[in-house]
Amino acid sequence: MAPTALVVGITGIGGQNCANALLDKGFDVVGLSRSVREPVPGVEHVTADVLDVDSIERAVAGRQISHLVFTTWQRQATEAENCRVNGAMLRNTLEVLGRTTTLEHAVLVTGLKHYLGPFEAYAKAPAETPFRESQPRLPFENFYYVQEDVLCEEADRQGFTWSVHRPHTMIGYALGNAMNMGVTLAVYGSICRQTGQPFVFPGSPHQWAGVTDITDARLLGRHVAWSATDPAGRNQAFNTVNGEVFRWRQMWARVAEGLGVEAADYPGEPQPLEGRMGDADAVWSDIVARHDLAPHPVGELASWWHTDADLGRTVETFADMGKSRRLGFLDYQDTADSFLDLFETLRERRIIPPL
Repeated sequence: MAPTALVVGITGIGGQNCANALLDKGFDVVGLSRSVREPVPGVEHVTADVLDVDSIERAVAGRQISHLVFTTWQRQATEAENCRVNGAMLRNTLEVLGRTTTLEHAVLVTGLKHYLGPFEAYAKAPAETPFRESQPRLPFENFYYVQEDVLCEEADRQGFTWSVHRPHTMIGYALGNAMNMGVTLAVYGSICRQTGQPFVFPGSPHQWAGVTDITDARLLGRHVAWSATDPAGRNQAFNTVNGEVFRWRQMWARVAEGLGVEAADYPGEPQPLEGRMGDADAVWSDIVARHDLAPHPVGELASWWHTDADLGRTVETFADMGKSRRLGFLDYQDTADSFLDLFETLRERRIIPPL
């Protein structure tokens, strides 16, 4: 009988791609979310609120879940609330599974705020680059730390193995997801092409000139599927990035070319999208009508504030993949292709205009 994975946060960019990779590995996949916007082919979808124990129990009733992949989170007003709420979400899920099934392995997906700090203290005292899994925790409250502690406590209590994945900014197909810079840039480029606005890099000089990396969501899925099935991945935390570094001053022209727009010269200071895209709703409605695109409002596709945060960092941000390499995960993803493949998918699905 095929193992069954429960993917919590199935509608998100991480959840969708983890589910697809697990399906490729021969898993049966149950996808859990609060609602189902866009079903993932091959996945059995169930709905629940992971802050509500009763709803989790109803969603998983009668299912023999062998693997958990937890990819969701809820942003709160303070980091103390982030810790309380997001810790409870994971604990509720694990406690229900502990009563209703025999869990073999649980995967938690967090991110590089493990090394950069929470929103309240973001980049105030970051770890030294390249980020390595062996570095100590930062001296700040961080809901990632709380979730890791919950995961390890429940693993000890229930007897399952675990793995943690820390991706950087994820690039891949997902709609209605705040943490999706690739789709945001695709919408931004399409608007610039329509209106004649310059396609200018919106971020900081540090990001324009400095070294960075990203995570292709497909690679995250493959890394998660590896850690969930290979003994070398058990009881380990892993950085999950493409495996190469780049500078935005080099990449921006590739992104522009992929969107059919000319890359503007960098003005030397941030040009935040949130302030510049004030009329994006009306412009996007016109683009949708003109090109007969799928009728998604711009707010469902683009997350100006989150992309501004990603590209506005004033510290260097990239992670080391040496630990994964030593343990046998040798996958790699070309970063330019991460963007270009996504743009092609968005065109195929009539999300952005054709070239």
